[in-house]
Amino acid sequence: MQKILLAVFTLITSSMAVYGQQPAIFQTEGKAIHGYDVVAYYNVGQPVKGNDSLSFHWSNSSWLFSSPANLELFRQNPEKYAPQYGGYCAYGTAGGYKAPTQPNAWAIVNGKLYFNYNLKVKAGWDKDQAGYISKADTNWPLIKDK
Repeated sequence: MQKILLAVFTLITSSMAVYGQQPAIFQTEGKAIHGYDVVAYYNVGQPVKGNDSLSFHWSNSSWLFSSPANLELFRQNPEKYAPQYGGYCAYGTAGGYKAPTQPNAWAIVNGKLYFNYNLKVKAGWDKDQAGYISKADTNWPLIKDK
């Protein structure tokens, strides 16, 4: 009986981990956006890995930066540089769910940073960015805290 209860407890707790609440900011290993410098997307125009020694805690996440200047820019105005939908996939958000993203599947549209699941998904998203952004803007408040 004790083994059965242990098995049931393990099944329930592992199911909760899989289907449980995801943070509002996409994180891997406790770092927002895979540890990439979100400011660099704007001023370098490509993904640049952040440095652990240049971190800033904002919105319950640890954000890493590649330079002290980028850290300071983010610190002064995080909403300007933080990706839309917490860095979750813009296409997935348009569909009403949170999906992980890759640092190389990104776009800046109207001054805002968006990520996608991968380059293939981004190619589909690129065909109707405005439509997907509109749907995602509607869905994000509904799924942000789930």
